[in-house]
Formats: sequence, structure tokens, C-alpha cells
Amino acid sequence: MIINLSQNNSLVNQFVSEIRDINIQKDRLRFRRNIERVGEIAAYEISKNLEYQTRSVQTPLGIIEIPVLKEQPVLGTILRAGLPLHNGLLNYFDQADNAFISAYRHHLSDGTFEIKLEYMASSSIENKILIIADPMLATGHSMALTLKEVFKLGKPKHTHIVSVIASESGIEKVRNSIDNFTLWTGAIDKELNSMAYIVPGLGDAGDLAFGEKIQH
Repeated sequence: MIINLSQNNSLVNQFVSEIRDINIQKDRLRFRRNIERVGEIAAYEISKNLEYQTRSVQTPLGIIEIPVLKEQPVLGTILRAGLPLHNGLLNYFDQADNAFISAYRHHLSDGTFEIKLEYMASSSIENKILIIADPMLATGHSMALTLKEVFKLGKPKHTHIVSVIASESGIEKVRNSIDNFTLWTGAIDKELNSMAYIVPGLGDAGDLAFGEKIQH
């Protein structure tokens, strides 16, 4: 299932417009915070689809039955660009276990690149809800490779992928690589340029959030 959070008018559109804006992007704190806000909204929307159980809560004046999460999800993120989006999810699922994966583009001399995955630390995902964050779902190769490796640790009950902007080809790549997933995204763009960046997109989310990296 693909859920485009910008299809209906909401604050998602406001935050995504600021995330895209070349002038507002210059404020790194605001850039990171807006991505974090998209993560918070996605967490709230995802929470509507999770399982709940009733809990008795003692207040100063009595007892009330309230539905609460039956179990916490596992929150995963692809380093480094995914950290602000992950923080937004973690702000709401504040008791969740976490997973961290290092996946990046290794640029080759001919101008192409390959995806390198060098580090992964994760709690158990077996039969759990997995929510994995990456702000830009461009080619989809990083996400497909990451999930392939993560699934070696166990089979989740369901996988939720959260992005700020996704490309149509990236969505298709993930759709052809895994099943039993839901994608939550702040916007869907049609094109990739020759460098495999989303157009109009927003640029390099990791560089904008944390500073331009040295290519290697």
C-alpha cells in the first residue's frame, strides 16, 4: 500500500514545501526539524493501524479503561540522512526498540555508483512491526538492499517505510523487491536526474541536515 500524505491538505504540505525551499534549507535546524515533523505525523498516522489493548488507569479520582498499544514497533533508520526522520518517529513511539543501518552510495570512476552496506545494529524484528525511515526514496536500491539484510534477522509482522519524498521508480523498485509493506511519504515525484537524485526533490537530505560529505 502506498500512502501519499500530501494528497489531502494538511500541515504535511507546509512542512514539505519548507523542506524543498532552497532559501529555507539554509537554516539547518529548521530543515532537520521539518523532517522530524513529517516523521511525527507519519508516526501518528501509522499508529491508527496498530493493535491495541485496554488498560486500566488509576487517576486521582477514579479508574478508567483506555486503549493503549499492544506492543511497541521496532524503529529502523538508514544512516545518516534518516536520523531527523527517525527522531520524529521516536518522539511518538518513545518506548520502541531501534535498528540502525549504514547504507550509502559509493561513487565509481565512470560516474555510476553502487550501494554499500557496512553496519547494522538491530533489536529483534521477528513477528514485530518494523518502521524504517529514509527521507529520500530515489532509486529504491538502498531501501531494497537494507530490507534484504534486515530480514535476515527475522520476519516482521509488517513493514512500514517512511520517506519525505519518494520517486515513482523508487516505489516500483521496492514493490518488486519486498511484499507485505506500507509506504508513507510526504510527496511523490516523477523523475530522477542523471545522478539519480529526485527531481524536483530537495537535493541531498544528508548534506542539508549535517553538512556536505567528502565523496569516497
